[in-house]
Amino acid sequence: MKSTPRYFIYARKSTDDFSRQVRSIGDQLAEVRELAARENLTVVDEIIEKQSAKAPGRPLFNDMLDRIERGEAEGILAWHPDRLSRNALDGGRLIHLIDRKHLLDLKFPTFRFEATAQGKFMLGMMLTQSKYYIDNLSENIIRGKRQKIRAGIWPQVAPMGYLNDRATRSIVPDPVHGPLVAKMFELYATGEYNFRILRGKLADLGLRTLGGNIPTIANVQHALINPIYYGVLRYKDELYDGQHTPLVSQALFDECRRVMLQRGRAKSKDNLPFLYRGQLRCGGCGCLITLEQQRQYRYVRCTRKKERCREPYVREELLAEQIQEAIKSVALSEDVAQEILTELDQRAEASAAHARAEDASVQDQIAQTDQRLQRLMNLYLDNAVSVEEYRQSKNTLVVERHKLVEHRISLGRQASGRFEHLRTLVKACRSATSIATGGSPAERWRFFKSMGLNMTLRSRRLQWAPREDWQLVLGQGLVEQGQGAMESSGSAEAEREREQGIKRRGGDSNSR
Repeated sequence: MKSTPRYFIYARKSTDDFSRQVRSIGDQLAEVRELAARENLTVVDEIIEKQSAKAPGRPLFNDMLDRIERGEAEGILAWHPDRLSRNALDGGRLIHLIDRKHLLDLKFPTFRFEATAQGKFMLGMMLTQSKYYIDNLSENIIRGKRQKIRAGIWPQVAPMGYLNDRATRSIVPDPVHGPLVAKMFELYATGEYNFRILRGKLADLGLRTLGGNIPTIANVQHALINPIYYGVLRYKDELYDGQHTPLVSQALFDECRRVMLQRGRAKSKDNLPFLYRGQLRCGGCGCLITLEQQRQYRYVRCTRKKERCREPYVREELLAEQIQEAIKSVALSEDVAQEILTELDQRAEASAAHARAEDASVQDQIAQTDQRLQRLMNLYLDNAVSVEEYRQSKNTLVVERHKLVEHRISLGRQASGRFEHLRTLVKACRSATSIATGGSPAERWRFFKSMGLNMTLRSRRLQWAPREDWQLVLGQGLVEQGQGAMESSGSAEAEREREQGIKRRGGDSNSR
């Protein structure tokens, strides 16, 4: 007498997202349990799996087939054949078990199977149709991603600092972690942080990935080279102009890349912490300045790597005093600083007309770039250029267009933003006294670096050249040179002349 087959109940879904399932696990179990009760079937076990069947490798499914080979059951109950397999390997194993008489029966509420040649043929057709469905779905998803990326919309999981907006199917800045990602770029651009220290500082500030984890060093490094943060999408080695809100400017992004390249260079081994390492040079031979400890004192001296140099040693505290005096030399009183700031506000209101005219010019350049992109695509479609030539030219044009768009955005703030660097300069002069007297050595050095460049030590004296704006404050004579050129350049440059006059007055007000 032939024994009654025993059955496994198998239910599967691909994801924990209930909104993306045709049938939930509960629905599938209800259907197959009703079928088992109606036909009085013997159920050995219920197996529930949450994994896609697109590729082989489902552990619970494979274990179920192994148990069938060992004779623990002879049949499977499932809601539909596509719950069992959506790939050729798993489908082939099911039919192979049927051929070897290990698997005697398959039952589905929506499909009838018989272990005959015709039944196996129909089962194979159903499994093949399931594989076709998943392959076709994959192609549609890839095509949809290509369309979204061409429209400037990021088609994947949002990077750190952004959130996926389900309503618009795009990414938006994370109100909590977005500012922290922007802060990450600002801190790294100073050149004072490596990836490990920067990661620790950001973790203390509360930066987390989309999954809620503390960013790894690799997360930080990848973010600093990802152009999505300044508004450009990189997808399969191609760049696209994004429609999302950037977290940083392209100038800040480029500065971080420059710092990263500089930090990647080999450094000499030196166990002594030295605040000025790699930024001071000997005024005699041009070699870098290093630090040396002698008893209780610390000295800075030339590394003497090029030639025999006779420049003397300098006590580190003497160098610190010279930096302190240089900062004091640019200090402005509160009253004078406020007067200059008030006049700058008045000047800013008068520059809107010039900004609008320049904005129109930039719009024309953007339109021309769009035309070049369209012509390039036509050449590619006509097989006039190779894929590699198309990508290289397209990437260049996309970056160029993004710079124009970013420039236009900056022009939108030109009426008030044109004088913002002057306001920052005046505020820096106002804070110089407190930094010189109460700031830490690192804060004073950071302020001094914003003032000067080409810093050297010669005859125990610190020599440096003021940066452009600070030249005007310190009265280096460039104001008079600039005025002569501006008088011949029209009304737009006359506004710049008045702007420089404000800077010069700040320098004349200096007690030095």
